[in-house]
Amino acid sequence: MISLPASAAPMPAPMPAAASAATVAVAPAAAMVELRGITKRYGRFEALQRIDLSIAKGEFVTLLGPSGSGKTTLLNLIAGMIVPSSGQIVIDGRDATGLPTNRRGLGMVFQNYALMPHMTVFENIAFPLQVRGLPKSEIKRKVADVLGLIQLGHVADRRPRELSGGQQQRVSLARCIVYNPALILMDEPLGALDKKLREQMQLEIKRLHAELGITMLYVTHDQDEALTMSDRIVLMNSGRIEQEGPPDALYFKPKTVFSAEFIGSSNLIPGEVEAVENGIVTLRTGLGRFPVPAPDRPVSTGESAVLLVRPENMELSDRADPTSVAGRIEDSILLGGVVRHFVRCTDGSTVIVQELNQPGRAGAHRDGVVRARWNAEHGRLLPSPPAR
Repeated sequence: MISLPASAAPMPAPMPAAASAATVAVAPAAAMVELRGITKRYGRFEALQRIDLSIAKGEFVTLLGPSGSGKTTLLNLIAGMIVPSSGQIVIDGRDATGLPTNRRGLGMVFQNYALMPHMTVFENIAFPLQVRGLPKSEIKRKVADVLGLIQLGHVADRRPRELSGGQQQRVSLARCIVYNPALILMDEPLGALDKKLREQMQLEIKRLHAELGITMLYVTHDQDEALTMSDRIVLMNSGRIEQEGPPDALYFKPKTVFSAEFIGSSNLIPGEVEAVENGIVTLRTGLGRFPVPAPDRPVSTGESAVLLVRPENMELSDRADPTSVAGRIEDSILLGGVVRHFVRCTDGSTVIVQELNQPGRAGAHRDGVVRARWNAEHGRLLPSPPAR
């Protein structure tokens, strides 16, 4: 069983809310956002299921998940666009559950830029400062500073239609940061850009976050975007938090099959726990018995489990190791510096082996029986997903 991610390349060099329920203690000073027991229901459908989440000041957190997982609903609740069915929202130490959007001290960046077409770049960025009644001299200074920060001073007099998509998104971001919000919310802001521009903007947003230290909450369905930009990823699934943590933890230590499949490519081999001894689990599968490091949870003999091995931790081999499966290469895909081999195993399942692209290597095993092998320590035991 395999799972392939959406294709992506490696990275190059408002509306009032209703009053809240009973007030509880505010969040600690170190937290910019605190969500406590947040639910959202639409009739019988529960879009969010008791969400508890804390976002530290200056942190870049990404809400990641497939369509319908609840990530945009959660963002809109924090923004004050919609009202929670229950729970409390605390922003910068105060209860914001009943506050309208314009009193929450936040900025928003959207996928469609939301720039005013009749205004110049300078005027678009200056607009929120004018609404706040700042003196003209201060507006001019602040806008000039931000234009320098996003490196667009040379297009200050142009209108949005004269800009590229990447430039328009930078102007949209500049208009947001010019009034120094405590929190910036971004809903799929790079979704309309082509691949190269999207990659450039990922680095640009990451640079701005590092320089300004503003708390950012970012929504995307793109796993590579989340892995590239985030201090922490919150993976959403069916209205709840599936797993959260630093990018490397979600990639190398997924806790569920859903996490393993959604973030990165996965070889997943189902089986049954046959024995647990000295920190090693023996998993009996349709492809053989395999040793797996015991996970940080209780494991019982007889329980169903799944062995995860990432494609980059597998290699093609001619020898039969205890951690190897036999098969024939069905196909090989060249991905620049790496090659992915699809190996059809003896039970009819397929595993992916990813290797460095070396001259003459791709077709070396093409016509014969091969073994896809891995080191035992690179395997990870996951609980079997619930039956659907």
